[in-house]
Amino acid sequence: MTALETGNGTAAGTGTFTPRPGAAPLPRMIRAQAALETRMLLRNGEQLLLTVIIPTLLLVLFSAVDIIAVPTGTAGGKGSAVDFLAPGILALAVMSTAFTGQAIATGFERRYGVLKRLAVSPLPRWGLMTAKTCAVLVTEVLQTVLLTAVALALGWSPHGNPLSVLLLLLLGTAAFSGLGLLMAGTLKAEATLAAANLVFLLLLVGGGVIVPLDKFPEAAQSVLGLLPIAALSDGLRDVLQHGAQIPWRDLGILAVWSVLGLGTAARFFRWE
Repeated sequence: MTALETGNGTAAGTGTFTPRPGAAPLPRMIRAQAALETRMLLRNGEQLLLTVIIPTLLLVLFSAVDIIAVPTGTAGGKGSAVDFLAPGILALAVMSTAFTGQAIATGFERRYGVLKRLAVSPLPRWGLMTAKTCAVLVTEVLQTVLLTAVALALGWSPHGNPLSVLLLLLLGTAAFSGLGLLMAGTLKAEATLAAANLVFLLLLVGGGVIVPLDKFPEAAQSVLGLLPIAALSDGLRDVLQHGAQIPWRDLGILAVWSVLGLGTAARFFRWE
């Protein structure tokens, strides 16, 4: 029987194979792209500064130095500044990765034609967005582990339901991812860079991360409380500091932002 007669594309006795062109299985393509996106994110010094170093420094600085008077108190009536700050810094870490970092990176990928080339690859566009989301989640896990370790070393005593924390973090990631992709897919890269950093600074100050919302005028509190960063930081604080079970109001606000952000991004995102 000859090699052609075997029907399996193998040359009998020679150990050679005929090419079998075609795309890899979709899950393998998504895993490979997610691993690449994660490595690119972690190797970028500016992104590393934004997503890891700044939140960690803010946590240590404002926990150790009495710069801003923050309310303390946990479910047991005791607490310290780190009990108030740690949930807000976790929310800031989610925003820095899912919104600011992703918006800037995706915006420049769009400008340099990277997204255009990837869009015609065997990996579908939704698969590329899935891979980017996986990279964001991996980075957030690393951020959460680091910040939790630092906060515990500073005397943090978290309370509450871990499942509620996970749900808040996931909805917060969805909300900020949608807003980041919307910005990256509609603005020029330079405008995205400036706007994303400006929004980061504004929400750092006015989103209840470090400065409590009750320090602002009452008229401003009602508006600021509807921001995704305020909902995420307040929800995490209610659970981890005050021992609440499920912060329905904050979850609802994040769910609305998730639907609006992701839906609008899917509608108006431009790949070129």
